[in-house]
Amino acid sequence: MNKNNTSATHDSLPEETSSNRPLKRSLGFATMIAICIGVVVVQGSMVSALQGVGFGGAGFLAAAVVAFILAQCNAMTFAELSLMFPRSEGTLGSYTEAALGNFPAIVAVYAGYVVVAMFGLSAELLLVDAVIGQLFPGMVPEMLVPLGILIVLAVLNFFGTDVFASLQNVFTFGMVVALLLVGLTAVTGSANPAPAELAGAVQWNWDGILDGSFLSLVALAMWLLVGVEFICPLIREVRNPERNVPRAMMLSLCLILGIFLLFIWGASRYLSVETLTTSPLPYLDYVDAVFGKAGLIVATVMAVTATCSTVNTVLAGVPRMLHGMAVNGQSFPQLKRLHPRYGTPWVALVFMVTIIALPFLLMGIDSIITLLIAASTSWLLAYIIAHIDVIVLRRRQPQLPRPFRTPFYPLPQLLGIAGMAYVALNNSPSPEMTQTVYMLTGVVLLIISVIAALWVKLVMKRDLFQPEMPKG
Repeated sequence: MNKNNTSATHDSLPEETSSNRPLKRSLGFATMIAICIGVVVVQGSMVSALQGVGFGGAGFLAAAVVAFILAQCNAMTFAELSLMFPRSEGTLGSYTEAALGNFPAIVAVYAGYVVVAMFGLSAELLLVDAVIGQLFPGMVPEMLVPLGILIVLAVLNFFGTDVFASLQNVFTFGMVVALLLVGLTAVTGSANPAPAELAGAVQWNWDGILDGSFLSLVALAMWLLVGVEFICPLIREVRNPERNVPRAMMLSLCLILGIFLLFIWGASRYLSVETLTTSPLPYLDYVDAVFGKAGLIVATVMAVTATCSTVNTVLAGVPRMLHGMAVNGQSFPQLKRLHPRYGTPWVALVFMVTIIALPFLLMGIDSIITLLIAASTSWLLAYIIAHIDVIVLRRRQPQLPRPFRTPFYPLPQLLGIAGMAYVALNNSPSPEMTQTVYMLTGVVLLIISVIAALWVKLVMKRDLFQPEMPKG
């Protein structure tokens, strides 16, 4: 079956949700780009980028190129999987159910996206609170702004993808403009000229590349480029998904890499290695060095829009994953409830807001790095499972229509599995933190695995590893 016939078959399917409510394909290509960029470019990735260039200079640029290649492998895998199951709401659970069975499917979604949202967005909200506290000391009560962001975006996502798309375009536009403004102004020196001689400046030499030590920075660089697959849960609401989903993910990664390279090049002209590697919020030092006190507005826009775009995307995508799992019988039936008017998975949305808010309320600013690394470790597991899904389905289900086929298969999948495993084993700056991260992540994954096994055996009454084609 050729690609044209495949596309026609998919487009002819009735577009309905589990409540038989017709879907509206309202997300255009520009919005898809905004979703991909918005979920990747967060405060955590800004900090990682600046710390990385401080640690490695030119070596970090080489690490970023390696991370970019791995991220493109991830994008190709998710493009192939999501377009194989266009009515499965783009969930990793559906892909894994067909390839490996219900137990790995449940673990993959909860480990790769629910746990990531719980840890990662809590850390992102803590960063917002820290930024607001530094920019406007004593003027705003603690936790008020982050909780307000979470609640307001949840309410607006309740009204569906039209509202979500409008918000996402605004947030991403504001964030990208702020990042480009900082980077271009720093590179040109058009506001405050860069110091002629900067003590402890970043060294742009080839040493770290030639001796291979730059590979130790790939884990840090990877966090600049993960997350574009969040477009997949919205696949049933995007226009021309066969063409636009792969293009949006791959082009977004190119744009993100370009934005960050400009951003860190400018930073290296104004900030010393010590500031880049030791400051808790180096992008605030960066903006202050480039613009002076007038940069407070730019810093606020960067911080708030980055967090808002990420929270907005997660609240649009992950509840739809949970809804799809509930429809397949893989999760609590309450999660498949849709609002009768807006068609949004409102119960799943409330669930996500709750589990994001809890760590934010219970943990402090000192927990940010641990939360981010724990989230990323869990996320890598999802990428590995997705790559395995492609390989297994190519062998077990060769007849399935594939509007997008991974070029040079299976090299991207094998490279992705090896790369994600390497990053997972090298994603912590100290042995003590490694132990804490793996203990935290391990306990959460163990709880998820036990619940998933009991659910599959006692509720679904299925074998743990029996592959099944997803419903719909």
